[in-house]
Amino acid sequence: MIYLLLSVISSTLIFVVFKLYDRFKINTLHAIVINYFIACICGVIGYNGSIEVAKIPQYDWFYYTLGLGALFIIVFNLMAITTQRSGLSVVSVATKMSVVIPVVFGLVYYHESLGFIKASGIILALVAVYLASIKTKDGLTVRKRNIIFPLLVFLGSGIIDTSIKYLEDSFVAANDVPLFSATIFSAAATIGVMVLVVQKIRGAFQFRWKNILGGVVLGIPNYFSIYFLVLALRSGVLESSGIFTVNNVAIVMLSTLTGIVLFRERLLRKNWIGIVLAVISIFLVALGKW
Repeated sequence: MIYLLLSVISSTLIFVVFKLYDRFKINTLHAIVINYFIACICGVIGYNGSIEVAKIPQYDWFYYTLGLGALFIIVFNLMAITTQRSGLSVVSVATKMSVVIPVVFGLVYYHESLGFIKASGIILALVAVYLASIKTKDGLTVRKRNIIFPLLVFLGSGIIDTSIKYLEDSFVAANDVPLFSATIFSAAATIGVMVLVVQKIRGAFQFRWKNILGGVVLGIPNYFSIYFLVLALRSGVLESSGIFTVNNVAIVMLSTLTGIVLFRERLLRKNWIGIVLAVISIFLVALGKW
């Protein structure tokens, strides 16, 4: 359970960093690219063994990590577009509701258990995520012409989580988790650099040291959010459907409470209801294992 807790804390720190980006006017795309390099370095440092770059493509999981790296960048840009067109609440709901995809995958592909208590916990978790994420009294409003973007964020986020579960279970050896994570971030960083090069050619790139710093601060918790999630999936404390459910709803709950303490955010009644339901859902999912 400690790995799951550490993954939740790492993901919550990502939320805090993103909030600070807005305060210090940091270019999110530029910082994100640097963040991937830092996350890659963390994986290299954490790998217990010698790394021969020429042999990395020989790993069974290598080409999958290239696809995941590309998906990281694509989903990030889709999230940015969704935020601009529909707001942060829509992005938050689309991202966290995507837990449905890895949960269903675990139930169908791995034949994981689904008793009444666990099913109730999963459903309650989805309700909790929605209520805790909506920061307006009127709920979500998305224009028909923009609906495709949150849908793509939903699918992309769900595919990323599902792929990580499948790869770590099928291809990644226990000692290779840091290297596996580092390779994903390396692929994302490489693609991100290509995007920045295009910006430079078009004259839209401006170098700022604060963007570098922002990337460094983000990269460390970003790496550990993935690293500890993989370890949690391997711990056996819960089935993958339970791990992803508890992970996502706990992140929403802790991020919301962090927003109150650090940024003095004011919550609506439904946000508080969402937090209470989040706690209950975690207990139900955990209890559903036994």
